[in-house]
Amino acid sequence: MKQTITVRISKELGKELDQVTKYEHAAVSDVVREAIRHYVTTHRFRQLRTKTIPYAEAQGIFTDEDVFKALK
Repeated sequence: MKQTITVRISKELGKELDQVTKYEHAAVSDVVREAIRHYVTTHRFRQLRTKTIPYAEAQGIFTDEDVFKALK
């Protein structure tokens, strides 16, 4: 199911969006869809990260280096 939304943006942001769409040779809808997709994916990642951090810390994993060491 598709959904139509209306978004108000400032003139400045509209100009920047126009520049991006011209540079990318993409439709405004495509750029906005990708921006929303990226935002939602980042939000999900942060939620998962917040849930898993206590488990990682309990295993002594605090940094990216610790993760890589654990995977060796």
